[in-house]
Amino acid sequence: MVGAGVLSLPYAMSHMGWGPGVTILILSWVITLYTLWQMVEMHEMIPGKRLDRYHELGQEAFGEKLGLWIVVPQQVIVEAGTCIVYMVTGGKSLKKAHDTLCPDCTNIKTSYWIIVFASINFVLAQCPNFNSLSIISMSAAAMSLTYSTIAWAASLKKGIVPNVDYGPKSTSTADGVFNFLSALGDVAFAYAGHNVVLEIQATMPSSHEVPSKKPMWKGVIFAYLGVAFCYFPVAIIGYYMFGNSVEDNILITLEKPAWLIATANLFVVIHVIGGYQVYAMPVFDMIETAMVKKLHFSPSFALRFSVRSIYVALTMLIGICIPFFGSLLGFLGGFAFAPTTYFLPCIIWLKLKKPKKFGLSWTINVICIILGVLIMVLSSIGALRNIIVQAKHYKFFS
Repeated sequence: MVGAGVLSLPYAMSHMGWGPGVTILILSWVITLYTLWQMVEMHEMIPGKRLDRYHELGQEAFGEKLGLWIVVPQQVIVEAGTCIVYMVTGGKSLKKAHDTLCPDCTNIKTSYWIIVFASINFVLAQCPNFNSLSIISMSAAAMSLTYSTIAWAASLKKGIVPNVDYGPKSTSTADGVFNFLSALGDVAFAYAGHNVVLEIQATMPSSHEVPSKKPMWKGVIFAYLGVAFCYFPVAIIGYYMFGNSVEDNILITLEKPAWLIATANLFVVIHVIGGYQVYAMPVFDMIETAMVKKLHFSPSFALRFSVRSIYVALTMLIGICIPFFGSLLGFLGGFAFAPTTYFLPCIIWLKLKKPKKFGLSWTINVICIILGVLIMVLSSIGALRNIIVQAKHYKFFS
């Protein structure tokens, strides 16, 4: 549940300020926990049937074809987008670890570090299914908790920087508005587990006495306590110590102690390796199923090797082309993550559960839908504008 998006939260806070920043962080935590509960509940709401994929839930609500077209494109954008961002994160963290430990060494381009990171994923992508990723996933979870703790603890140890400024980071009103909107997407990106939650719940046994939603909900509560433990201290302490001088990745801002910052960045690398595999697995599943069922390929190692290697190569190339960590997070967070995380579960809940109009459940869901749509539209506009502005000064493949 804890994604690499946690590292950009102090940067998001620097664009939103104290009041709006803390409010949006808490609201997002509450709304996404609620929508996650809805998805866990809806997994087995049809007697004798398990909705093991997000698109199956969509099909149940909107019909066979429309449900597929509403959910699958969004899910693919989320999962592929996360993989691209993790490529950039992994490459930049490797570079930061190298530069921190060896400041006098020859400078190696970020592009080459992204290739190094991708080479590990070429191998791990051959793991057949979610269950085979359990050790990788467990390691990634441990790493995310560790580097989040290092991020806020090292910030605390460093202390408040001289002449810290919590005022607007932007030089013009237009910049301030668009950066604020993009920051909404950064927050949305941090809450991304909904896109694989049904696939994870599908791996759990279920019986009439102990339906899968019981252990799954316990897992969700535990995970969200972990999310709160990581997100709030990193966002608030990181912003409090650095003000608006913080980078779009808090670990890039921190310099000392060198060994600790290098270790934290290596933990990020291990985490995003695991995260990459978890978000890539549903895409592999979709592509391979379509090729076997629609194009009549035989399910074989050759098919798996080809599909997965091409996917890793494509995400690597796109990551090398557009390594705008902050703005890319903002755009993907708003355009793709907000629908699947903030308001699509609410729409499906209204469609399938049909709560009483203007009752408590109906009202809560409508409010979540309105807030989610606002985040999606506004943050996409802000982040896209920032990517266009940054692209003017960026040399591609540098």
